[in-house]
Amino acid sequence: MNVENDSAPSRVTVLLIDDQPFIGEAVRRMVAGEPDIDFHYLKDPLQAIQTALAIHPTVILQDLVMPDVDGLELVTQFRAQEFTREIPMIVLSTKEEAATKAHAFAVGANDYLVKLPDRIELLARIRYHSQGYINLLQRNEAYRKLAESQQLLASEVASAADYVQSLLPAKIQDGPVKTEWEFISSTALSGDTFGYHWLDERHFCFYLIDVVGHGVSAALLSVSVLNAVRSQSLPGVDFSDPGQVITALNNRFQMADQSEKFFTGWYGVYDVQQRRIEYAGGGHPPALLMTGPTAGETELVRLDSQGPMIGAFDEQDFVSESVEVGPYGVLYLYSDGVFEVRLKDGQMWAFDDFVAFMGRRRQSGESAIVQLIEHTKALSDQDHWDDDFSIIEIRF
Repeated sequence: MNVENDSAPSRVTVLLIDDQPFIGEAVRRMVAGEPDIDFHYLKDPLQAIQTALAIHPTVILQDLVMPDVDGLELVTQFRAQEFTREIPMIVLSTKEEAATKAHAFAVGANDYLVKLPDRIELLARIRYHSQGYINLLQRNEAYRKLAESQQLLASEVASAADYVQSLLPAKIQDGPVKTEWEFISSTALSGDTFGYHWLDERHFCFYLIDVVGHGVSAALLSVSVLNAVRSQSLPGVDFSDPGQVITALNNRFQMADQSEKFFTGWYGVYDVQQRRIEYAGGGHPPALLMTGPTAGETELVRLDSQGPMIGAFDEQDFVSESVEVGPYGVLYLYSDGVFEVRLKDGQMWAFDDFVAFMGRRRQSGESAIVQLIEHTKALSDQDHWDDDFSIIEIRF
């Protein structure tokens, strides 16, 4: 529908177009005294479109035979104008031939009355067609307001998504630790977030959070957890001890206080001098460490999360574990959306196959993350993911 108006009318407005003034007077008397009806009479059909634009009728009564303008041609003109296209039109005519009536309906008339009709019938048809048109205008106005609201909401969600993206860390290209990462949200607002930073000159921490679900509530919780870790604002916590960090997050963000939302998480700290990683996690997929004397001589070590989902159980203690990193070391920290890929045959990609893919030796300069993205696209035969795709590569 292409009806536009500042606001939908609540009253019936009749526009009668007829070159005979006595018809105009007769119809005026029929509607006189009806408190819900405003009546307008127009003798000159050449002014019909302009008058309709000015008074916004809810129904048009129109003669079929008039000088200067053919009645059926005028109906066609009304239907050609965007503003008047949907206004109900009742043809008034002395002709009762079926062919004439059929032609009137064919060009866009809504009703056909032989003049002059009975007053009760005319009022009934005026109100019937007007109410249908008013309902249409009210529906369109509601749709317009809904569209505006949705557009505003979409804009606000996009701004929120940009803000969440802005919290992700800059990639580190130089120094004892180098990083690379990829984040692809499956929706406008995701529950994944991650980060890393130096605690001091010796200790580098890195972490990934995956809140259950998507949307505003998941993103808010994810950002809250990220800020707590990044700002080290958990009271009494030694942030070089991953077990303490995960335990404090579990106590701080209980699902009963977070709209029943919980999250998985993994937190690690790399000691540059000892080349050792301390780590802890809750309900999260294991980080994958490629370590060895050289890039060509590595083994893959799974750094499993030992604890349950974070926020699901109160007073839960999470314990740190540790692993040495050889002269060559690369760690992959990721969310489950990275490997939970539905294959073309409907089956899910096996986690062991994902681990084998990440553990494959690659030529120097080849990005494992880029290859993973292309590989999962090929496996699923689609270029989007059902869940958020978050992965960090850290080279020690």
